[in-house]
Amino acid sequence: MDLIEITEQTHGVTLEIAYATADNFTGQPVYARPACYLHKEAETKLRRAVELAKELGYGIKIFDAFRPAEAQWALWNHTPDGDFLADPRRGSPHSRGIAVDLTLTDQQGDELPMGTPFDAFTPLSHHGNTEHPAEVQKNRAVLLGLMTAAGWDCYMKEWWHYQLFHPRAYPLISDIDLDVGMMG
Repeated sequence: MDLIEITEQTHGVTLEIAYATADNFTGQPVYARPACYLHKEAETKLRRAVELAKELGYGIKIFDAFRPAEAQWALWNHTPDGDFLADPRRGSPHSRGIAVDLTLTDQQGDELPMGTPFDAFTPLSHHGNTEHPAEVQKNRAVLLGLMTAAGWDCYMKEWWHYQLFHPRAYPLISDIDLDVGMMG
């Protein structure tokens, strides 16, 4: 399998895996174990994004990355909203290990204002939404610039979501494919 574990120590990021806690849109943990993995090609691009962010005095906090196909079904069954969740019948880039949900932090590790929380299913979450103060628009533009400069594609409806181009070129991965599952 081509997944690489992302840790705070090995990648210089902060991890706050939202679906391993009740602090997500479902109100309950989806993962039994907090873990962060990316396909080896996405991991390389994450390293580049972290490097670019650091050069500008920023850090990166990750909310989600690889998401087992079983977890995608759990999220979809809770909220079947095709604008903000990939239909698991087509497969999510997360379930291919090539997507990451993240934000920028300052040098103290505090999240920069982005106008909405992660996973806010609203038009206010869209890239380019001008209903936010200039500081929020700037922070989103910096994140977008860093991630695209590192080789990521964005999803225009979620300021936090980045993925590799051509996601269907990568296979779907289930929890049972991991050495130690995330789902319990």
